[in-house]
Amino acid sequence: MSLPIVAIIGRPNVGKSTLVNRLAKDKQAIVHDEPGITRDRTYQPAFWQDRDFTIVDTGGLVFDDDTELIPQIREQTMLALNEATAAIFIVDGQVGVTTGDMEIASWLRQQSVPVLLGVNKCESVATGLVQATEFWELGLGEPLPFSAIHGNGTGELLDLLIEYLPPTTEIEEIPEIKVAIVGRPNVGKSSLFNNLTGENRCIVSPISGTTRDAIDTVIEHDGQVYRLIDTAGIRKKKNVEYGVEFFGINRSFRAIHRSDVVLLVIDALDEVTDQDLKLAARVIEEGRAVILVVNKWDAVDKDSYTIYEYTKLIKDRLYYMDWAEILFVSAKTGQRVPKIFDLIKTAATEHRRRVTTAVINEVIQEAISWQSPPTTRQGKQGKIYYGTQVTTAPPAIALFVNDPQRFTENYRRYIEGQFRKQLGFIGTPIRLFWKGKKVREAERETANRATKV
Repeated sequence: MSLPIVAIIGRPNVGKSTLVNRLAKDKQAIVHDEPGITRDRTYQPAFWQDRDFTIVDTGGLVFDDDTELIPQIREQTMLALNEATAAIFIVDGQVGVTTGDMEIASWLRQQSVPVLLGVNKCESVATGLVQATEFWELGLGEPLPFSAIHGNGTGELLDLLIEYLPPTTEIEEIPEIKVAIVGRPNVGKSSLFNNLTGENRCIVSPISGTTRDAIDTVIEHDGQVYRLIDTAGIRKKKNVEYGVEFFGINRSFRAIHRSDVVLLVIDALDEVTDQDLKLAARVIEEGRAVILVVNKWDAVDKDSYTIYEYTKLIKDRLYYMDWAEILFVSAKTGQRVPKIFDLIKTAATEHRRRVTTAVINEVIQEAISWQSPPTTRQGKQGKIYYGTQVTTAPPAIALFVNDPQRFTENYRRYIEGQFRKQLGFIGTPIRLFWKGKKVREAERETANRATKV
């Protein structure tokens, strides 16, 4: 069951995103003292009393300006209103009625969606009533004074809003795969996002840094529910100044953290850059499953050998991520994009997979039979007693040994390679914890104390 949608609409810099953060369950909208921060539609869950709904933040609506991204922002706002059950039109109580407010109000009066008129920045209850009075001339009913920053008046606004929302019935929890689309600026993340969702959800522009928020959309494909998250392009830290881009990149990192699978988008024309390598390392550090999506493949001059040469180049540069699937696509034409869903399902399944202790120890014994653990110069050999999987997402295996220091980095990579060779784990990092005798004895003592208590 889909929840009713409430669209937040208004001119730039009237406090729409601040109100969204006040009302939403998750405080995700970027709020900064600069007009034009929000550009795409951003959706967040919200509730009031017995009503659950989805609140959609929109970019500042301007009708008399067609420069830069203004027309696309206007289109996104109109799309949000078309799918909304109700809308809240936000105006600035400190500025008063503007020409822009009048134009938006005239447009809203022609729509069939019920609209509430909220007068923001009314920090005092007494003066707020006076500030709100002049907005009667917009012809949208009673102006409701409130302060998005302090919260006063928002309860009264929501009390009126829920009259237009259906009562919430019991909602069935549908398992979803969370997918973050990550990459450098201008590699085609938003185009890929729009192609996967099948709609124009994100503004696409050659201007670097067009996407600023992390944009969530829930879709269903072949019976599986996906939460797709478009993110702001991540540049080198030294090139990022504090402000809009800084907040957008932080949202991108949070999107990686809350995802199951990351689509790491690489520009085929630029090949694998140093920044791509840093992003890949960040994704592994977070323990997320990964698919390497090489975009703009349609723009590459190629012959029958090109794809193999590119694959080798990527595997050489991202040698520490050789377990990730690679897919060459064109988000612009849609070439091979549908194949991404199958790869996502596989990677997510492997990411959550649990293997029995018996199977893990079979792999260990076979690996040891082919290559014995190393021996130190003093003639002391490493021994692996047994292993067991301790967590999933990502899969983590504890190996109990006599002394972790006796196992060289090469041998540790060999053991990990054997796990991958025998068990798969395609598309997901795996973590190995090497635990020595002292660690095991300490854990056993802690367990015994807990038992006695």
